[in-house]
Amino acid sequence: MPGTRQALPAMKAVPHVSRATEDEGVPVSQRIRERLLAARQRFHANDNIADYIEPGELEALLDEVQQRMTAVLESLVIDTESDHNTQDTARRVAKMYLHEVFKGRYAKIPTVTEFPNVERLNELMIVGPVTVRSACSHHFCPILGKLWIGVMPNEHSNLIGLSKYARLAEWIMSRPQIQEEAVTQVADLLQEKMQPDGLAIVMEADHFCMQWRGVKDMDSKMINSVMRGSFLKDSTLRREFLSLLNNRK
Repeated sequence: MPGTRQALPAMKAVPHVSRATEDEGVPVSQRIRERLLAARQRFHANDNIADYIEPGELEALLDEVQQRMTAVLESLVIDTESDHNTQDTARRVAKMYLHEVFKGRYAKIPTVTEFPNVERLNELMIVGPVTVRSACSHHFCPILGKLWIGVMPNEHSNLIGLSKYARLAEWIMSRPQIQEEAVTQVADLLQEKMQPDGLAIVMEADHFCMQWRGVKDMDSKMINSVMRGSFLKDSTLRREFLSLLNNRK
C-alpha cells in the first residue's frame, strides 16, 4: 500500500570497527586536513577550521604539535634533555599556538548577543582603541597594535555589546595574519553581524618581523583602513571619523 514501509531483507552482520581502530596510526592533523579537502574548504593560515575538528581531536593535535616541535628543537641542536630551561619548551609552545596565539583558528566564534536598534540610532559610533595581538604569517613574529571601529547604524541594524567588538577582533587576530587581510576579515565579520549603513576600521600596529629581524627598524608602524557603505560614499562622514581618531591618539 502507498506509504507502507517495506521490510528490508536480512543483512549479514558486519563486525563493528571503532573509529579509534580506523584512525590508528593516522596523525590527527592528517584526518582534519582530509576533512577540509573533502569539503573543498580553504585552510589558509588565517582561516578558522573549528567546524572540522571533532571532540577530543584538539588535545590529540596538541600532542602532535609537541612532538613536531621537539623535532624542531633537536634540529636546532638544542639539548632539551639536560637543559632545564628547554625541557618543557615543546609542550609550552604547542599550548601557546593552539590555545592562545593561534586560538582563532581552532575555536568557534565567540557567542555575541545582538540587540535590535529599538531607538533607531543613526549617528556615528566609534569603538577603540581595541588592543590587538597577532603574528605575521610570514615569520610568526608578533604583531601588536590597536584597532578603531566606526559604525553608522540604521533602524534595521543589530547592536552588539561594547566588549564584543574586542572579542570578535581577538578571534580574527589570533591567527597567523598579514595586517591588510586581518582588517578586511574584521570588517566582513562585523558587517555580517550588524548590517550597518556604514563601517570603518583603522588599524595601527608594530610588526616584529621588521623590528626584531630584517631591517630592525624599531620606529616603523603600519596603518591601514577599510571603509564600507556610507563611509566609502560620504567623504564628510569619512573625514569626521578620521578627525575624531586623530584627536584621540
